[in-house]
Amino acid sequence: MLLIPCPWCGRREESEFVCGGEAGAPRPGDPDAIEDTAWTAWLWGRRNVKGRVRETWWHRAGCGRWFLVERDTRDDRILASRPIAPPEHPSSERSTEAVGPRPSGDGR
Repeated sequence: MLLIPCPWCGRREESEFVCGGEAGAPRPGDPDAIEDTAWTAWLWGRRNVKGRVRETWWHRAGCGRWFLVERDTRDDRILASRPIAPPEHPSSERSTEAVGPRPSGDGR
């Protein structure tokens, strides 16, 4: 079982969390104004790096907050975790109180 260190709750079992995916991919401003292929690429296209990655995680069964995890995909070792800072995520102020699947900048 992977133990994930929540910045607020401490180390908890992976089953309490939902991975939000690769961190830092900028969200398109208006999804309705871009081509379907570009929107699909943003939703599902990830680099799938072998090695160090930064991901967003949601503590679904705990505090309900979103945070960043640095993880090595070769051995699933967690290198660091920290709250999401405003420059990292457009909805970071809401994300500390958010309860739901994936935070977004436009409330969707």
